[in-house]
Amino acid sequence: MTAKLAIDLDRSSPVPLYFQVAEQISEAIQRGDLPPGSRLDNEILLADRLGLSRPTIRQAIQYLVDKGLLVRKRGVGTQVVHGQVKRSVELTSLYDDLRRAGQEPATRVLALESGPVDEKIAAILGVAAGTEVLRMERIRYAAGEPLALLHNWLPVGLAPLTAESLQERGLYELLRSAGVRMRVANQRIGARAATATEARLLDERRGAPLLTMLRTTYDDQGRAVEHGSHVYRASHYSLEVTLIER
Repeated sequence: MTAKLAIDLDRSSPVPLYFQVAEQISEAIQRGDLPPGSRLDNEILLADRLGLSRPTIRQAIQYLVDKGLLVRKRGVGTQVVHGQVKRSVELTSLYDDLRRAGQEPATRVLALESGPVDEKIAAILGVAAGTEVLRMERIRYAAGEPLALLHNWLPVGLAPLTAESLQERGLYELLRSAGVRMRVANQRIGARAATATEARLLDERRGAPLLTMLRTTYDDQGRAVEHGSHVYRASHYSLEVTLIER
């Protein structure tokens, strides 16, 4: 089904016309006006309807293809892939946030094992180097597509974690169920290019932009209960922060 899209251009604005088109299509996708699978008019029809040149429309479409919101399919045309996952920066798990957003979270556990920890992670968790800790590696999916690669380290014995339980529930939910009272976290967000392994696991091209997140969570007694090093597909994921003047 070809989607009918209302686009209002401000030709006196310093904002490039291709970007105005791309932003309004992006907003329509995020509002749900253009659901996954919707087809856009072809570039010639869209250019004619908006009174723009075909290169301008092509640039707008390519911008959204690069962001992962649209895909070009031979014989089908340009289709909406999905809306980008937006997440507020709160002490919540990605699994819980996706479930609340109706994004059908799923998890594939790549590793779950205990072993001696190196000095860097030991210092973060407040234990001696070589102490046995639990290490896990997971891929988190949203609406059937890989979204994030998650690495976590936890003190042994906090909760009875299994691959099966981690596939069915979020880590924070499992910790809370075991009586762990998480109170505060330190978090650092950055960005870098995907390695070959990350690109393969996340169905991205090598060197694609990834958001990075380092988070250490503490309980109500100030003990580190979890450290995570995660990467997210920048084309599928963003973080929202509310700023308050003091």
